[in-house]
Amino acid sequence: MAEYQNLFTTVQPTGPTQSGVPLPRDDWQRVGEPFHVHLLGRLGNAQIGPVYLGGLGVASLVFGTLAFNIIGFNMLASVDWNPIQLVRQLFWLALEPPPPSYGLSIPPLAHGGWWLIVGFMLTTSILLWWARTYRRARQLGLGTHVAWAYAAAIWLYLVCGFFRPVMMGSWSEAVPFGIFPHLDWVSALSLRHGNLFYNPFHALSIVFLYGSVLLFAMHGATILAVSRFGGEREIEQIVDRGTASERAGLFWRWTMGFNATMESIHRWAWWFAVLCPLVGGIGILLTGPVVDNWYLWSAKHGVVPSYPTSYKVVVDPALQRPAAPVAKAAAVAPVAPAVKALDGTAARTTTGAVVYFPVASPAIADAQAAVIKELAAELATKPDLKVSISGYHSATGDKAMNEELSKKRAFAVRDALVGAGIAEDRLVLEKPIQTEANLAGEDASARRVEINTMGAR
Repeated sequence: MAEYQNLFTTVQPTGPTQSGVPLPRDDWQRVGEPFHVHLLGRLGNAQIGPVYLGGLGVASLVFGTLAFNIIGFNMLASVDWNPIQLVRQLFWLALEPPPPSYGLSIPPLAHGGWWLIVGFMLTTSILLWWARTYRRARQLGLGTHVAWAYAAAIWLYLVCGFFRPVMMGSWSEAVPFGIFPHLDWVSALSLRHGNLFYNPFHALSIVFLYGSVLLFAMHGATILAVSRFGGEREIEQIVDRGTASERAGLFWRWTMGFNATMESIHRWAWWFAVLCPLVGGIGILLTGPVVDNWYLWSAKHGVVPSYPTSYKVVVDPALQRPAAPVAKAAAVAPVAPAVKALDGTAARTTTGAVVYFPVASPAIADAQAAVIKELAAELATKPDLKVSISGYHSATGDKAMNEELSKKRAFAVRDALVGAGIAEDRLVLEKPIQTEANLAGEDASARRVEINTMGAR
């Protein structure tokens, strides 16, 4: 049993060092005299070197080193150039992308310009290293499987940092360069777009991820189990199957009724590993540009049930329009509300403002923009106040589409406030418990976005 628990190489053969097959005449030569390290031989091959970089490798390292240093110095500047705090807070620090107000333009260095520079340098470094990987495989007469597997990971990197932000029209949608902030970005993306668990491409990527782990464990365990018969010499087993290969195949046929071959197991593992970032990248690319809310998308297509309505509609008292003053002796006759007059208007309330929208439209008219700018000017004098933004819709029409529309209207109001100079971290998008707010049949009153102050930050 002890041999199965041993992580290290049991037999470590040593021999003269070698520099490998000759390189073409015009190539850079390998650098360094190879040597052996016994401790590394416990985990793999004991020989270190020689190293071949070439022009592509050197250029890749230069761009990568510059990107790494720019990130590091920006993190150090964020903690007032205190190296102790840099170490203590390293997992929480990040180089953030530009804020939404800059869109796809080039911002100042302190407002995301460094992030754009780092993104360019890091992407250049990664692509140069990929080209180096591909050329080395071709030079040695190998297949290019490693290069294309690496390309699958590059695809996911470019989706998160370039393709999706461009499709969304803002660099602010990209991933920050940091550890925990990166994880926070993933969590926020999922929450903002209705939970990525309802994204079918995300589900597929998880299947391939778990499948890769399973195949890796099954293959590794099988080879270790038959290593006493020479099973770790897989090429030899493929060319001339011996007792190790036969016993491994027989074990899985006995266990599952089917066995992979020494060659096919690697194809399965390669495809599962490559498809994980490929389909995951497709799912991220669709999130926002194509599907804004995956839960609503799933409910619309019958994948998941809609949540039942559990609470009664509650109308904000600030939205109740006071009646005009009348003489005491005069009889007050009921008057039909001027519903249509609300479309495309906005009004201040005691706690903020309310913006009314026309049917099936999230666009903000000039009259609404004026009220929003007035509120923004007031908020600029109270920098400690945060603001909640909540969208509502009428009861007329498809519910899923209406909820999607109310969300877009809330986003439009938020973007208008940001455009008027209010920092985005002061604006909180709050989904009401009940977004359907039909006020006694007045659809125009229900098609609205409420802006309310929340108190100090």
